[in-house]
Amino acid sequence: MDKILNALQESYQALVRFLLPEGILDYFELSKIVEGLTGLNIYLEEKNLPPTEYNDQKLESKGFLPEVYIQDFPIRNQKVTLCIKRRRWEVKATGGIISRDLNLVQQGTRMTKEFADFLKAMY
Repeated sequence: MDKILNALQESYQALVRFLLPEGILDYFELSKIVEGLTGLNIYLEEKNLPPTEYNDQKLESKGFLPEVYIQDFPIRNQKVTLCIKRRRWEVKATGGIISRDLNLVQQGTRMTKEFADFLKAMY
């Protein structure tokens, strides 16, 4: 039974990695998928893995930044919106708040870089 569950989990992970922007699952976990009237909303929450440049400092997770919404490639004629919750941490020594610097969105848009590049190539 465990072999079957492991095989299903591996297949699920492979499918999710194929559908989402490259590398996003390195930092985020899929929390839910909601199909609504306007399309498919894919909810992602940042893992509690502090940025490597702060490895030598004591950090404490302080929840999430406000959720952002990014348009991505349609799936099966469904509009896809990535609903992303980025984590923030407190640097205990200074009391400062930090977050990981991720460049997921094409500058000047609300869509993933891959999707924006695709649309640019089409027109």
